[in-house]
Amino acid sequence: MRRTFLRVALASALAALCSHSAMGAEITRMVVAFPAGGPADALARSIAKQLEVELKRTVIIDNRPGANGAIAVSAVTKGPTDGSVFFLTSAGAIVINPALYKNLSYKPEKDLIPVSLVTTTPQVIVAPMNSKFGTAKDIVALSRSGKPVSLASSGIGSMPHMAIELFKASTGADFLHVAYKGAAPAITDTIGGQVDAFFGDASGLLTFITGKKLKPIAVTTGARLPYLPNVPTLEESGIKGVIAENWYGVMAPAGTSQKVIQELNSAIRKTLENKEVKASLTTMGMTPTPSSPSEFAARIRSDGDKWSRLITERGVKPE
Repeated sequence: MRRTFLRVALASALAALCSHSAMGAEITRMVVAFPAGGPADALARSIAKQLEVELKRTVIIDNRPGANGAIAVSAVTKGPTDGSVFFLTSAGAIVINPALYKNLSYKPEKDLIPVSLVTTTPQVIVAPMNSKFGTAKDIVALSRSGKPVSLASSGIGSMPHMAIELFKASTGADFLHVAYKGAAPAITDTIGGQVDAFFGDASGLLTFITGKKLKPIAVTTGARLPYLPNVPTLEESGIKGVIAENWYGVMAPAGTSQKVIQELNSAIRKTLENKEVKASLTTMGMTPTPSSPSEFAARIRSDGDKWSRLITERGVKPE
């Protein structure tokens, strides 16, 4: 009986060991390449609580803004590979920066491993409430009449900037691109009429649109957005090929095991299936878009090719 007891105890111990998480830390850091208060930070805080439930460990948000994402990437790649640190990144740092900056201090395909896409958020063209623009065609027509039209973005190489370049390429119109250092000052100046219009992430503009501080003109998607059903797409406005969608995804440092990657992926998927999380993200103008690691990797390759071609063709240069 004693031998039987020992065999059972040993088998139980081995089973527990085999089923135990590959992630060895009690605290997990979610590194964000943006300051507190912005859309990326709001996304991180919206999913952190449920991630704690799914991972069964404390999740803290580590804001590392600056240097076009390089500071955040460095914090991740120099960290442990046991799942206790991961990168919540926007598209810019992964699929735009490598084509825009020749001496970028990191290489996403070598330094980071895709875990899962998290959310997507399209671009919206907005104008001051008293703007004479009613449609995107009005913006194009004014520019073609010889009058200068200023279009703001949140910065050189941002997704709004990419949308403006697509808009210019599609229409052949000449706009004055006004690159701000972040969305907040661009929104302020658009509300005040210092610029004619602004391309921005829906997630950062929704409250200003619903609060009647900015007039939505069009969206850069193939279909209308469920939370802005009365706003036409650029395609509906007769302007073709301007599809621009920002996204946020999770990446882990190179060297992280596949078991840890799968555990993180599973936790993210379950988090994004939570009803409260879904509602929170939808209210923010974000669409939960969980994926497998391979699906996310394919999206990175596809978007990287798209924006690299545009940057080359349009001769986009860093500041």
